[in-house]
Amino acid sequence: MKLTLGFSPCPNDTFIFDAMVHHKIDTEGLEFKVVFADVESLNKWAFEGKLDVTKLSYNAFTNCVDDYALLDSGSALGNNCGPLLIKKQNTILTKESKIAIPGKYTTANMLLEIAFPEYKNKIETLFSDIESDVLDGTVDAGLIIHENRFTYQDKGLEKVKDLGEFWEEKIKLPIPLGGIVVKRNLDFDLQKKVERILRKSVEYAFENREDSAEYVKLHSQEMTKEVVDAHINLYVNEFSVSLGSQGREAIVKVFDYCNISSTNIFVK
Repeated sequence: MKLTLGFSPCPNDTFIFDAMVHHKIDTEGLEFKVVFADVESLNKWAFEGKLDVTKLSYNAFTNCVDDYALLDSGSALGNNCGPLLIKKQNTILTKESKIAIPGKYTTANMLLEIAFPEYKNKIETLFSDIESDVLDGTVDAGLIIHENRFTYQDKGLEKVKDLGEFWEEKIKLPIPLGGIVVKRNLDFDLQKKVERILRKSVEYAFENREDSAEYVKLHSQEMTKEVVDAHINLYVNEFSVSLGSQGREAIVKVFDYCNISSTNIFVK
C-alpha cells in the first residue's frame, strides 16, 4: 500500500524521514510517495486533506484536527528553538511597521500575535526570503524560522525577540513548532502502523546519524555542514522520538490559546 507523505526539505525533516522513505527499516509493507513543500504550503494542503501523512505547524493543526490525528513521533518541539523576530540595527519598530512572516498558519505567527498583538501589518513571505527582504528594506522586520536563526547575525541583523523564550517563560513548557499527522479516515490499524514506522525511522536516524547525510545534503540547498548539524541538533530531540506527557501538555496549550477542543488530538 502506498501513502502520500508531505514534509519540508529542511534538514530536520529529511533526517527523520530518511529511513522510512528509503526502507532502511521495516515499513511493514507500506510505501511512501514523498511530496516536498515549505511548511505553509503543507499547512494549507492539510486544510484540503491533500496528503495521507504530513508535517504541519501546530497552529495550523488546530484548523484541521477533525481530519487529521497527531502521531507520537516526528515533532519539532523543545527548548530554545523558537522563531526569532529580527530587524536591521537602526530600525525602530512601530505598530505600522511591515513584518514578514513565514505564513499565516505557522506557529511562529501565532507566537507573534501573542507577544506583539499590535503588529498587524504582516507580509506573508517564503521563510527562506525573509532575511533578504529585511536587508533590502522590503519589510521593517522579519520572523525567521529554520536555519535562518543560525545565519541572521552574520548578515548584520539583530534579534528583537526570541519568541520561543517568550513562550517558555510564559507557559513554562517546551515550544511546539510542528508535528506529523495522519488522516483520520484511514483505518485505525493503519494509523498505528504509520506511527510505529515513524518512531523506528527517528530512532534509526539517531542511532545512525551519518547514514542520512547524503539525503539531507541533497535537499539542504547551500547550507554548510555546520548549519545542517546545528539545525538537526536543535529541532530533533527526545520529543521527536516520543512526545511524552510534557510534550502533549505543551500541544494542548496551543489548542487552549486557539480556543479549540484538545480532547481528540492524538492517535489513540
